[in-house]
Amino acid sequence: MNATPEKPAAAKKAVTKTAAAKKAVAKKSTAATEQAPARKTAAKKTAARKTAPAKPATAKKAAAKKTAKTAAGQAPVKKAAARKPESRVAMVRRARRINRELAELYPYAHPELDFTNPFELLVATVLSAQTTDLRVNQTTPRLFAVCPTPEDMAAMPPEKLEELIRPTGFFRAKTKSLIGLSAALRDRFGGEVPGRLEDLVTLPGVGRKTANVVLGNAFGVPGITVDTHFGRLARRFGWTTAEDAEKVEADVAEIFPKSEWTMLSHRVVFHGRRVCHSRKPACGACAIAPLCPAYGEGETDPEKAKKLLKYELGGQPGQRLKPPADYPGQPAPPMAPPVAAS
Repeated sequence: MNATPEKPAAAKKAVTKTAAAKKAVAKKSTAATEQAPARKTAAKKTAARKTAPAKPATAKKAAAKKTAKTAAGQAPVKKAAARKPESRVAMVRRARRINRELAELYPYAHPELDFTNPFELLVATVLSAQTTDLRVNQTTPRLFAVCPTPEDMAAMPPEKLEELIRPTGFFRAKTKSLIGLSAALRDRFGGEVPGRLEDLVTLPGVGRKTANVVLGNAFGVPGITVDTHFGRLARRFGWTTAEDAEKVEADVAEIFPKSEWTMLSHRVVFHGRRVCHSRKPACGACAIAPLCPAYGEGETDPEKAKKLLKYELGGQPGQRLKPPADYPGQPAPPMAPPVAAS
C-alpha cells in the first residue's frame, strides 16, 4: 500500500528535472546564439587592428621620404622599366638603324664651327672647349682678321690675343695653347696643319677629339669626335658604358664602318644639342624614341617635349654665322659690339 502513492511523486520529480534541464539547454543555446555575432564582430575588429596599420605605416614612410627629397631639392626619380637583355648582334643592328634614322632627320648635319681652312678649324676647335660653338663663331672673325696664319698668331703679344678671345672663356690657358700650337706649326710643319692624328696630338692644347674634328672635316680622314654630347648619347643608346672618351671612341668604332665615323659624329652631336639634352631630353618629340633604351628619362608628353627643342628644330637660329647652303635654319647673329662707356 505504501509503494503505490510514492510512484506519482517520483514521476513528478523526474518530469520537473527534465523540464528544468530543457530550460537550461534552451537558455544556453539562446545565450550562445546571442554571443556568436558579438564574438565574430570582436574577432573581425581584432583582425582589422592587426592588418590595418601596415598600409598607413607604409604610406606614411613613403610620404616622409617624398617630403625629405622635396625639402632637399630632389624630385622623386622614376625608375625606367627593366628591359630584356640585348645580344651584341641586336645592339649593332639597332645602332646602325639609329644612324640611318639620324641621317634622314639631319641630312644637313655639319661641323658647327665657321672655318675656311684647316688652321682656322684647328684654332676654332681649341677655342670651343668649355663654351658654345656659337660663342666661338662670334669671336673668330675679329681674331682671324688680325692673325690669319700660324706665323701671325705665334707673333701675337699674349695680352692682345687674350683680349681677342676673352668671350670664349678660359682665355689665358687658351692663349697659351694657341701661341704654342702656332709656333709648333711654324717651326715643325712649315706653317701647315698636319694631316695625321699622330702629328696633331703633339701640338699644345690638341687632343684626340680636336684632332678627329680637324682630320674629318678639313682632310676627309674618318674620325669619331667624342665630345660631351656624343658620349652622353652613346651611353643612352647602349653603344657603350664607358665614361672615358677614348674608350667610348673605341667601343663605337667597333659598331660602325669607318666610312661612317665623321658623319655619325655630326648626326649624334646634332641630336644631342637639339633633342637629347643633358638635363631635359625631349623624349616625346624624338624621332628615334622607339629605338632608344633610355626613352622616358626626359619629357614624354609630345606637346611639352616640343617646347624643349633647340636651334632650327625649335625655330631658333643655328650656331654658325655662315652655315652651309642646305641648312634649313637661320644663321646665327654676330656678336653685338661692346657698349661704349659714357
